[in-house]
Amino acid sequence: MAQRMATQRGISLIGLLFWAVVVGFTALVVIRVIPTVMEYYTIVKAVNRIAQSNPQTVAQARTDFDKTKQIEYSIVSIEPKDLEITKDNDKVRISFAYDKEVVLMGPVSLLIHYKGGSN
Repeated sequence: MAQRMATQRGISLIGLLFWAVVVGFTALVVIRVIPTVMEYYTIVKAVNRIAQSNPQTVAQARTDFDKTKQIEYSIVSIEPKDLEITKDNDKVRISFAYDKEVVLMGPVSLLIHYKGGSN
C-alpha cells in the first residue's frame, strides 16, 4: 500500500481576499438598491389605492397622490405631475415611469428604470 503525501486543503489568502471583495461589493449593491425597490412598491400601492377609489377628475387623482406622498415620506422620486392618468370603461388607470440613479462609490453608479401602474 503506497503512502499518500499529505496535501493541504483550504482557501489561500488571495482567494479569501477575492471572495471578500465579491461579497462586499454585492452587499453594497443590495444595501443601496433595497430602499429604491421599497419606494417603488410604496408608489405602486398608493397608485392602486387611488385608482380603486375611482377619482372623478385627473386633478383629484393628482391631489390624492400628493396627500399620500406627504404621508409616505419614502416617496421622493416621483411627483403627482409625473402620473399618467386615463380612464378605461369607467375604470381609472394610473401609470408611471421614472429612473433612479443609485451612487455606489465615487463615480460608479447604477441606473434603474422603474415602470408600473394600477391593476
